[in-house]
Amino acid sequence: MKKMRHYLTLLFLIASMPVIFAQNSQDCTIKYNLFKGDYNAKNYDKAYENWMWCMDNCPTLTVNIYKLGIKIAEYKLENATEADKPAAEELVMRVYTQRLEHYPKDKADIYDDIATFKREQGASDDEVYEWLEKTFEEDPTALSAKNIYKYFDIILVKYKDTDTQKVFDTYDEVGEALEQKKQDYTKTIEAINAKDSTTLSSKDVKKRKVSQQIITNLTIVEGGLDQKLAAISTCERLIPFNRKNFEAHKTDALWLKRAVSRMYNKECTEDPLYDQLVEAYVHADPSPQASVFYAGILLKNGETNKAMEYFKRAVEQETDDYKKAGYLYKIAVNLNKKGRKSEARNYAYQALEFQPTMGRAYLLIASMYASSANSCGDDVVSKRMVYVAALNKARKAKSVDPSISSVANKYINSYSKNIPTTKDLFVAGVKSGSSHKIGCWINETVRVP
Repeated sequence: MKKMRHYLTLLFLIASMPVIFAQNSQDCTIKYNLFKGDYNAKNYDKAYENWMWCMDNCPTLTVNIYKLGIKIAEYKLENATEADKPAAEELVMRVYTQRLEHYPKDKADIYDDIATFKREQGASDDEVYEWLEKTFEEDPTALSAKNIYKYFDIILVKYKDTDTQKVFDTYDEVGEALEQKKQDYTKTIEAINAKDSTTLSSKDVKKRKVSQQIITNLTIVEGGLDQKLAAISTCERLIPFNRKNFEAHKTDALWLKRAVSRMYNKECTEDPLYDQLVEAYVHADPSPQASVFYAGILLKNGETNKAMEYFKRAVEQETDDYKKAGYLYKIAVNLNKKGRKSEARNYAYQALEFQPTMGRAYLLIASMYASSANSCGDDVVSKRMVYVAALNKARKAKSVDPSISSVANKYINSYSKNIPTTKDLFVAGVKSGSSHKIGCWINETVRVP
């Protein structure tokens, strides 16, 4: 009889379990919808209780418990008294750690958010670095613009006097992450720009604006990183450093790529070591990028036809439009250095075909125009009209690529000072608003200001 009672009790429990689970599931859904409703109304105090119930009882119901909940936790922290702040900080961390436990798919982004949170709460560099390093190891592109800068800054301070290679490697790695992020956001912008402008949704407009701002932030960080590294990346330091390490890395494609890029960016290309590095790079990795660098030294050494073959090979090999645009731009830069301005402009325009928002290509054309003012005009007005053409390109650069606004403004201010004055036009008998044909290699018609 006793066994029978145990048996019946067990049957009852088994039979009631689906009801209990169904009830729990129903309670979770109700509590979740209640807190979400208050959250959407920005009533975070009221949302708190039901949200915490979901955190405690339904941790796997939906990732939104954490995506929305972090805002509630941060609100609690912002409004906490000094005495309550430690508990509020723990609550924020609980949201992150619980999300990592149950929804680890975006762990790199979460690590980055934690690093930001720790930094904003005044944590030590060592503690912040711990989370930045986790982010970097998981996915370098997940680092926010500010965290990229912070990460490199910590590395620089730690290793600049003891491990220069570590500093250079980190600089290259964060630089590659920056470039990848810029590439991704640029493609987003260009996809939106390709749509009919009259039918763009408010969501598209907002997305484009946000993407442009992020690219601007990344560009600022890029400049900041260069300034940080400037003290230890002069030609005087780079050349002996690379020479010392060349023998051990002469077949290491990645090391060679980074060494060549550093020397190219710092304009250390006249030293014979640069040619050695490039030749080793093109043998270790016959990639489009290596071909562009190799073509550059061929052009420098007067082997023009062979250089153009390598330039064309690089462009033909590349399948990614963003990278193809970058190579075409680099070809334009190299040709400009050799004084082949017309060809350089042609390649700059080709780059813009693949990346219409490449403002630096317009700035390159602008600078080439400005440098030709004296040779492409035979009197005051015709010479100054060349600056009008340069000014137009600089303004175009700024309009297509807001991330370079500060640089473009310098060009604009400089060229604006050199356009024809009212007096110049009066003396020459030229009417404002008329068309003016610039000859020479520029061969472009502009409007008289």
